[in-house]
Amino acid sequence: MFRGLSAFPLTPVNETGIDEKAFVALIQRLVAAGVDSIGALGSTGNYAYLNREERLRVLQLAVHSAEGIPVMTSISAIRTLDVLRLAEDAQRAGASAVLLAPISYQTLTNEEVFSLYEQATSSLSIPLCVYDNPGTSHFHFSDELHGRIAELPHVRSIKIPGVPNDPEAAKTRIKNLREFIPPHVTTGVSGDSFAVTGLNAGCEAWYSVLGGLFPKTCLKMTRLAQTGLADEAEQLSTRLQPIWSLFHQYGSLRVVSAAAEISGLISSPSLPLPLQPLNPSAREHLQLILKDIQE
Repeated sequence: MFRGLSAFPLTPVNETGIDEKAFVALIQRLVAAGVDSIGALGSTGNYAYLNREERLRVLQLAVHSAEGIPVMTSISAIRTLDVLRLAEDAQRAGASAVLLAPISYQTLTNEEVFSLYEQATSSLSIPLCVYDNPGTSHFHFSDELHGRIAELPHVRSIKIPGVPNDPEAAKTRIKNLREFIPPHVTTGVSGDSFAVTGLNAGCEAWYSVLGGLFPKTCLKMTRLAQTGLADEAEQLSTRLQPIWSLFHQYGSLRVVSAAAEISGLISSPSLPLPLQPLNPSAREHLQLILKDIQE
């Protein structure tokens, strides 16, 4: 795994609980499309709003419904103790890999982050993907720290937060990071608007929000980039610029939950409080955009 399209599905949840039937249907949609891996309980998967038992239940549903497609799951938590407990749950539930971001109430130091990954990897028997997500964690990795962490056992990928828009600058960014990490560790781009640029620049994977809902469209973009058809992949991404703009304006979680509701895949409300749905104007705009997106 850690190559190609890793699709991160929404976990439909509100104050009455998790909509398990809708979640399983979303997983089955990914299976039917043939995604390369599934990222359960990422940021789009609402992991931060779920307790340990709920996270385990969602993971069990994902693994059971994935029909052999590798499932990666988040083990991110504020306390290292909880990270270790979630890692144990993930392994017992049959996850193929775990995803870990250094989230914390207090700003973390480099040594604190390294210690987190050192302790987490020491308890693992499955691969780990480093989640570099400064927008959520408010921690900024240096390439040097990525290099140190990448040498730890079981670290196999780094989920980076986008790349520069300029294709040459993006290639330079990936090349510079590559100088610090071993060959067996892949780089995967997140931030869907940067995905094609990242893939064309040398990232091996796309960790995708939109892919969790519209896997066929995102698989097409991924395969075009993987086969060297960079211009064609970029043209398809450009056509999706309206939805990328909504992601940036309102947050991808709110937009994807609304898109899933509009598409009839989940019922409303589908977000945990205090999160609020898209306003009516933005939702109407999204509905028009979705007419141009394939499954």
